[in-house]
Amino acid sequence: MNLLPKSSKEFGSVDYWEKFFQQRGKKAFEWYGTYLELCGVLHKYMKPREKVLVIGCGNSELSEQLYDVGYEDIVNIDISEVVIKQMKERNASRRPQMSFLKMDMTQMEFPDASFQVVLDKGTLDAVLTDEEEKTLQQVDRMLAEVGRVLQVGGRYLCISLAQAHILKKAVGHFSREGWMVRVHQVASSQDQVLEAEPRFSLPVFAFIMTKFRPVPGSALQIFELCAQEQGKPVRLESAEQLAEAVRERQQYAWLCSQLYRKAGLGSVSLDLCNGDTGEPRYTLHVVDSPTVKPSRDSHFAIFIIPQGRETEWLFGMEEGRKQLAASAGFRRLITVALHRGQQYEGMDSIQAELSARVMELAPAGMPARQQVPFLSVGGDIGVRTVQHQDCSPLSGDYVVEDVQGDDKRYFRRLIFLSNRNVVQSEARLLKDVSHRAQKKRKKDKKKQRPAAAPEDRPAAPGQCIDRSYLCCEHHKAMIAGLALLRNPELLLETPLALLVVGLGGGSLPLFVHDHFPKSCIDAVEIDPSMLEVATRWFGFSQSDRMKVHIADGLDYITSLAGGEVRPHYDVIMFDVDSKDPTLGMSCPPPAFVDQPFLQKVKSILTPEGVFILNLVCRDLGLKDSVLAGLKAVFPLLYVRRIEGEVNEILFCQLHPEQTLATPELLEVAEALEQTLRRPGRGWDDTPSTAATAATADGEPPPST
Repeated sequence: MNLLPKSSKEFGSVDYWEKFFQQRGKKAFEWYGTYLELCGVLHKYMKPREKVLVIGCGNSELSEQLYDVGYEDIVNIDISEVVIKQMKERNASRRPQMSFLKMDMTQMEFPDASFQVVLDKGTLDAVLTDEEEKTLQQVDRMLAEVGRVLQVGGRYLCISLAQAHILKKAVGHFSREGWMVRVHQVASSQDQVLEAEPRFSLPVFAFIMTKFRPVPGSALQIFELCAQEQGKPVRLESAEQLAEAVRERQQYAWLCSQLYRKAGLGSVSLDLCNGDTGEPRYTLHVVDSPTVKPSRDSHFAIFIIPQGRETEWLFGMEEGRKQLAASAGFRRLITVALHRGQQYEGMDSIQAELSARVMELAPAGMPARQQVPFLSVGGDIGVRTVQHQDCSPLSGDYVVEDVQGDDKRYFRRLIFLSNRNVVQSEARLLKDVSHRAQKKRKKDKKKQRPAAAPEDRPAAPGQCIDRSYLCCEHHKAMIAGLALLRNPELLLETPLALLVVGLGGGSLPLFVHDHFPKSCIDAVEIDPSMLEVATRWFGFSQSDRMKVHIADGLDYITSLAGGEVRPHYDVIMFDVDSKDPTLGMSCPPPAFVDQPFLQKVKSILTPEGVFILNLVCRDLGLKDSVLAGLKAVFPLLYVRRIEGEVNEILFCQLHPEQTLATPELLEVAEALEQTLRRPGRGWDDTPSTAATAATADGEPPPST
């Protein structure tokens, strides 16, 4: 039996509803949810002793169930004589104090200020089917009547799908009248989440419009959103912000319905925000593995990424997450990254906080009440301590934070918040200071000690850095490129002139300075804030062999190339990022690989020197263009790809007759590493990938 109208305009027709209830009979029809699904919101905004008017009551059981739990002063109206007769017969003996009246809600017969609550479940949505003038006039009369029959302090409680034109009309009308406007999202029941066919793709909302006494000359407007049933309302500045917030939640609900209906939607990610502040708290990535064999225990799992490790390839890149999902053996895996600036008590509290929300992302076919496992590395959520946060006029907001690595060692990182999943600079902390503060606090709990004891003073921020260790794989590859200069065994005793463009935390020039005692280094950094960060937090310092020039690298090299006496460098390194994320190449900025500028780089490089460039380019066409431009200026070009990263290190030289085959490249790189590891050199004793191979002419390198 088809009860739907031919046109949505028929929802506003008396004849349509008479026919609807005649065909449907006495079976209740519940728009937008049952009492059990709505009671959390209804009880929040209605008191049992208040006088309630239900407009467009239909044959819903909502009024009856409210009556049965103590809300006995309820008046119901509807334009359908058929349904009013049905409801009177159904409730005459069981609910004698509840009344049902045939009445047009645009012309109600009640005196002014008769009710404390007007309850509307889907009626506004049924009437406001379009934005034609006739429809809008009818809705204006309806809302004006609602306002007339409500007492000051009373609430119009409207259950709605909050489609854009409905939200605009309702919010606009009542905010102009000086009422407080709140939109409260209605929580879906767990049963509805797991239904074979969810009732609506759009979420259900409650509009709570509270009538204030008019204040002459006041332009105060109050807009609030409650995104969770028990959450605190968030105050918003405008009706436009409120509409945008509702739209975001509707998009999320649509996404959930799509994820439920089918797997393999591609890369899906979303932020879950703090309900009180609106700030992102969790970032979720949904990864489907259709090749996993279905079983009761392989449907769905949640993986909590330890704090500070969200930048690793396995967790931070799509291919890495696919590998993680496949190895975990679940048809759908959701990875969860924890945001800096948010407080987390532990795995149990995160599980309790996320359980209901992530179930909305579950795949179809999962058994009801199935326990969903929460996974992590080592069973904990990691450690992250923000040491410093500031804003640079050039680089924007940034943080310096200490995080715990997989081996329980601590690392210090510089992160630009404009690209929060990329580690700008990283250094390892020394073992004897990484836990000093924690150990001291534990001792102080057992025994109070003088605060001024010298041995207990924490190390200065920059003095706890392990200067012998290079964290970044692309920095290790760049150091290996020095082996292209000459015999690695003689390299440490040979005077070297280096130009490094891009300072960051200073790890790269600092390593060269400490391990190549005859080197002289000019470092160029456009942002003076980064020099301060490197000095204060990453153990960087200038010396008579290492100077930092605060300048634009383009201008600095152009000035050198145009000078009367050109300096000549044995090594020129570019490790500089782009501030424009739309270019498809995040390192370096495109101007650094323009051919006219590359000619200037060539003019200050010694004939036997090497130009080393960190390239991060996801646009394959653009990358081919960059490689072709480099080869036009530097005939000899080696490419080293960093496993598990987007970075590629390019080594450029001027004499193609000196080309080395891959085995020879590996041999000289290993020789350099062995030289650096000799006793007294201060080289870190952990395994390194400084011995790295590359191939000439841009061909893919072999695995090493």
